[in-house]
Amino acid sequence: MSTQIQVENPKTMASILMLGAFIGLFGETALNMALTNVMDDFSIKAAIAQWLTTGYLLVLAILVPISALLMRWFTTRQLVIGGLVISLMGAILAALSPSFSILLVGRLVQAIGTGLLLPVMMNVLLLIFPVHKRGVVMGIMGLVITLGPALGPTLSGVIISSLGWNYIFWISAIFYVLLTLFAVAKIANVSDITKPAIDVLSILLSTIGFGGLIFALSTMAEEAFSSPKVWAPLLVGVIALILFGVRQMTTTQPMVNLRVFKFPMFTLGTLIMFLNILVVLSTAILLPLYLKGALLFSAAVAGLLMLPGNAINVIMAPIVGSLFDKLGPRPFVLMGSVFVLIGNIMFMSTISATTPSWQIVVAFIALFFGISMVMMPSQTNALNQLPRELYADGSAAMNTLNQVAGAAGTAIAITLFTAGQSNFLIDSPNAAQPEVLAAGVKYAFYFITGISVVTLIASLFVRKSVDVKENVKSTVKTAEPVRN
Repeated sequence: MSTQIQVENPKTMASILMLGAFIGLFGETALNMALTNVMDDFSIKAAIAQWLTTGYLLVLAILVPISALLMRWFTTRQLVIGGLVISLMGAILAALSPSFSILLVGRLVQAIGTGLLLPVMMNVLLLIFPVHKRGVVMGIMGLVITLGPALGPTLSGVIISSLGWNYIFWISAIFYVLLTLFAVAKIANVSDITKPAIDVLSILLSTIGFGGLIFALSTMAEEAFSSPKVWAPLLVGVIALILFGVRQMTTTQPMVNLRVFKFPMFTLGTLIMFLNILVVLSTAILLPLYLKGALLFSAAVAGLLMLPGNAINVIMAPIVGSLFDKLGPRPFVLMGSVFVLIGNIMFMSTISATTPSWQIVVAFIALFFGISMVMMPSQTNALNQLPRELYADGSAAMNTLNQVAGAAGTAIAITLFTAGQSNFLIDSPNAAQPEVLAAGVKYAFYFITGISVVTLIASLFVRKSVDVKENVKSTVKTAEPVRN
């Protein structure tokens, strides 16, 4: 039995939260298409430039676990408006950046705002809509989660070619201003403010754990695994995460209630989400590099070549959402995982410096046709198994792992991309740069294809968490009035 919280404008609230999250997630990959421009402007290498994406995701991975605690200390309005204002400040700082360091700081500040908005969005949507409508609502939210980072390179390619990369941030800033004004007027408070004790040790362990892990993976693009710069933070990060997990399971007021993983379909759904986010973010950073550096397309054309795949995602997400309530998750997750694997096999087998662009477009369409059928059903089915009191914890745990997946995917993709180029140069030292770059991207897709195989195997075990019909009759609770 679930509890729906009655608010005056649930669709308006959902729209504000989704648009805010979309702009933030768009920011995850928007600079991917501009990496070569940024590298030229600030005279830096790809391994340094990728921190604009990896650093953004790293902040999200560190902040999101704390979100379950923040949602019990601050009202919904405070978190949403605060997240939008912080995002606005970061976007303006990045737009005005005179150096790479300032640009990176602006990105990290923007990530703090997104880190506040994402878990709040998921938690609020679970509370203000009844169970029997969650399929459609979560379908749209799944579209936001995948379309934001996927559409980033497409839209930014057009912006970069016509205006310049810093306008990516100016346009985002305009949206943040408008959303903040709407949030002040329309966001209602739906969270339960209990103000639990702040566990400083858990926060430190979480920050060190996720920070060390992602830093180590990112550093592997420049350093060998035997380097202390890689294995030392990796070891510290793993130890910190183990201690963090032990503390969450033993303390009476955990920062993130890891007991949500006692629910098997939640655990499986979160794993499938993790693997698919890893695939999406890896692809989102590799394809722009490939299309611009190997096939020599302009940023605008490279972005437009990725548009059909994103269009498929837009079309499919609401369809899958509406059918989910009738058919459940299994047929979608299984079939979608097959298409994700097919798309990645196509990338792995066709990428070269002379590949016809239509083959890349078809592979990208197959990939996102599958992604659109996997993401929302996995996420919704996972969260449906949790009781209401664990929604915030489930959202925090799932979002944390999603951001870790994104950061890890980006870092691993660049690391393998760099390794692939080095290996190719050993055999072909006189190869042209487009051939070298294509070889690096193809090498990285061997790993991404392997991840797709694991996802397909996991999808075989998906089962429906709840009988939606039994949960249609839900208790309705009224949210407190909006306070301006």
